[in-house]
Amino acid sequence: MEESNNYGHQHPLLLIVNQDQLIHNQSDVTDCSRCGEKVSAPCFCCAENCGFYLHKVCAEAPLELNHPFHPHHPLLLMQNAPYSDGVYACNFCDKKDDKFVYHCSCCELDLHIKCALFTFNVAENNLKELEHVALQHPLISTENGDEKLKDAAKCFGCWEPLAKYTHFSPDCGSNLHEKCAKLPFKLNHGCHRNHPLVLQFSIQQFSCKICEEPDENFTGFVYGCSPCKFAVHIECVSASLDLGVEDKNHEHHFTLFPRGSSFICDACGEEGSYASYICCTCNTMVHKKCTSVPRIIKSKWHDHRLFHKYFLRIEDFRVLNCIMCNDEVSTDHGNYYCSKCDVIFHVKCALKDKDSYEIVENEDEESADVSSITKVLGWNDAGEATVLEHIMHIHHLTLSDRVSEYVNKCCDGCLLPISNSFYYCTQCDFFLHKVCVELPKVKHVWYHHCQSQLVLTSNEVFWCEACGFLSNAFSYKCEDCKVRICLPCIIALTPGSRKYRGHKHSIFFYHKNKGGCVACGRDFNGLWCCKECNFSLDHKCYSLPITSHHKSDEHLLSLTYHDDNSYSESHFCDICEERRDPNFWFYHCAICDTSAHVNCVLGKYRYLKLGSIIEEPKGMHEHPLTVVKKIYYYPNCSNCGKPCLDLALECTGCNFIVHVRCPP
Repeated sequence: MEESNNYGHQHPLLLIVNQDQLIHNQSDVTDCSRCGEKVSAPCFCCAENCGFYLHKVCAEAPLELNHPFHPHHPLLLMQNAPYSDGVYACNFCDKKDDKFVYHCSCCELDLHIKCALFTFNVAENNLKELEHVALQHPLISTENGDEKLKDAAKCFGCWEPLAKYTHFSPDCGSNLHEKCAKLPFKLNHGCHRNHPLVLQFSIQQFSCKICEEPDENFTGFVYGCSPCKFAVHIECVSASLDLGVEDKNHEHHFTLFPRGSSFICDACGEEGSYASYICCTCNTMVHKKCTSVPRIIKSKWHDHRLFHKYFLRIEDFRVLNCIMCNDEVSTDHGNYYCSKCDVIFHVKCALKDKDSYEIVENEDEESADVSSITKVLGWNDAGEATVLEHIMHIHHLTLSDRVSEYVNKCCDGCLLPISNSFYYCTQCDFFLHKVCVELPKVKHVWYHHCQSQLVLTSNEVFWCEACGFLSNAFSYKCEDCKVRICLPCIIALTPGSRKYRGHKHSIFFYHKNKGGCVACGRDFNGLWCCKECNFSLDHKCYSLPITSHHKSDEHLLSLTYHDDNSYSESHFCDICEERRDPNFWFYHCAICDTSAHVNCVLGKYRYLKLGSIIEEPKGMHEHPLTVVKKIYYYPNCSNCGKPCLDLALECTGCNFIVHVRCPP
């Protein structure tokens, strides 16, 4: 051992030159006092055995480092990062630390000592410390079952999966692909002809000029030109040097066209610049990323497959608004469309969230039959099924439009009053709106984040995840998390363009809009909005029935959108006798001049049908249960023991009754 200066420590230090000396000197595993990592030889240790250890490379780290990857300002070695808590995240490896740091106060760049010195050697092409580190090949590392490496570990240079390419063993302390360690410091590239591109640290958010994708990591390497404020991913530089690209989603070869001028991508309709790929056969020009746009996808936003097309005939579509963002879609450029119905998507919207769609690999494979109609027994001249069999009922259902004959009936699917076209059973008291009949037996929805499909179910009492109401309407139930969504919410949250109850303009669903509902005045996230006027409607108010009964009036009450009566004394609810806002929707009887709040008329159990039977009340009772409301006597709940003053589930065959709110 050699005695050396103390590098700021209060005791003399001894130099340990090999690992055997270190093991003999250590009483336990110790960390370097500067970098915080497990200490290894060569290193310094305290001559007084106070537990102080210091890597030799950390001890000799310069107080000021002029780093080639950060050429405009020096990096200063500091004992603590200049932040209130002293904690920083390294801009190379993204790991947090509170030990010594190389810091640039101008750019707020922070690097661990080892990361700063390691990348300095990479920049100087001095990789002696990696000469003895084993290289691992992607096939070998993943076939050996290293799932953690395959799924989680990233290269600190490009932030692509470490196992994707040949890489240095993570045991060396710096996850790095071999190709990233050998990147040229400077290069000339066709996408930026004014100046060379210089390899540098990523320290701020930017959009890559080749792939157009934003980079929000603030870590790893980028190629950039500081005078022009030009930056590109290192992966995109390497990929764009490929003069040709072949992809199974396009039948021809794409060729690089490296011109520094803007263009409109024929695959997605978005502007591109600097580097494009062209197909001379199809006369198309696309982004690099769009050379592999999936040809067919299955999206949570629509029930059918979506096909990618470069061009569409405009007469094929009545509405040219994207289902997701409601902005116009240009049919002169690429988009996704449904070949079965009037639906179109921007490519950027359809592919924005990777969890919202799956790629259909085999386009010849028939899509599964998801129709809830099992058999059609008759058709009319308009192509509508007049008699059919449905998975939710044992008898045939017949099409009708005689709404006036069934004013007191409601749809057994959504529990809203019968309106427009509907199907009914000639043998029993069963009704379904035409739109409820046509819903699929399984579906995905954009607002439910499980990957499992939702299955159409009935004959259950449940709390709807979307509206919060207790219901025994038909529902869609998630096979994984068992969440249920009622049919009114399924219909009201299906995006698109619609006409709504006499409103003169079309309305569109904006899933990210926040604002006030014209019906109730409350603020919501996700609204049906009109582009032409100040109309916005929450999905729960969208489903309000046009008419409803209430015991306070012998006539049907009609949903009214504005009170034109200026006499303020009339602005009271005739049910609760509280004041109501004349600007919000209410129910009104023109014959009796009765007016009432929406919630007072519909109540808190608007989606529970009295008298309906729950055939298999799982976990609750062995017999079927009937939804009842006790009026003359209030038996005690078989579950909690309290009187059933509200809605209850009752077994008519034995002395069993429970509150609908009591858990099984």
